[in-house]
Amino acid sequence: MAVLDLLFFFSTISIYLTITAAKPSPGYYPSYKVPTIDFNKAFTNRWGAQHQTLNKSELTIWLDRYTGSGFKSLTSYNSGYFGANIKLHPGYTAGIITSLYLSNNEAYPGKHDEIDIEFLGTTKDKPYVLQTNVFIRGSGDGNIIGRDNKIHLWFDPTKDFHHYAILWNPREIIFYVDDIPIRRYPKKIDSLFPARPMWVYGSIWDASSWATENGKYKADYKYEPFYARYKNFKIGNAPRGSPSGPVGLSRQQYSAMSWVQSNYLVYDYCHDKTRDRKQIPECSKISKLK
Repeated sequence: MAVLDLLFFFSTISIYLTITAAKPSPGYYPSYKVPTIDFNKAFTNRWGAQHQTLNKSELTIWLDRYTGSGFKSLTSYNSGYFGANIKLHPGYTAGIITSLYLSNNEAYPGKHDEIDIEFLGTTKDKPYVLQTNVFIRGSGDGNIIGRDNKIHLWFDPTKDFHHYAILWNPREIIFYVDDIPIRRYPKKIDSLFPARPMWVYGSIWDASSWATENGKYKADYKYEPFYARYKNFKIGNAPRGSPSGPVGLSRQQYSAMSWVQSNYLVYDYCHDKTRDRKQIPECSKISKLK
């Protein structure tokens, strides 16, 4: 009888793990509300032109020991939806960053704003880390004050294209993976929210000093070149992030985001006890009431 009870226990645990591991539906798909835009109509090469090719609608950029590559939107934006389908390089990619982000660094050097989606390269036996970050008025310059959140993905991002996006409006920033919200950064304090126009960027580059396990593993160019592939670029007026209203997420979306943060969270700056709370007041209980 004890053996049967034990078998039932492990069977129940197995079913529970299967249920909790199942990807939830967000119930709402903002990427469908934004049209796809031709790369040449919206972007231009910023650096490493010799490491960038466009085959029909698919952009490939790559990094070797000599240079990486990056692109930039032709215009700046005050808000909007910014996304692309991205496929990452397999194998050993430690030290390598593949990115899609918003920034006004060239307009405000030393005092810029930035909203990041960055894929942190890894070793062969470990998954990629997807890092999102928000910098406001120079918090990414000099004495860096990051507002970073890191997760693992529930799929292999090197096997196929997946859609990654940033929705930025005057009241919130929402990060999406395949329309599942993975993080929401609401405006709680005016001075801690980016409000100036930004351009859209993408790049692949060597960040060996910090990208993989705080710089423990470096880029190894015996595996070069390292590729990043982009397609299905989307730029448009910000659709509602939720079907329930102009701000916030629906109950189903919050449930999907909770599933991500519960099962795949690697790091969140608000949970880091070593951080100076005075530099990140939005993480305090008081600021949450504002």
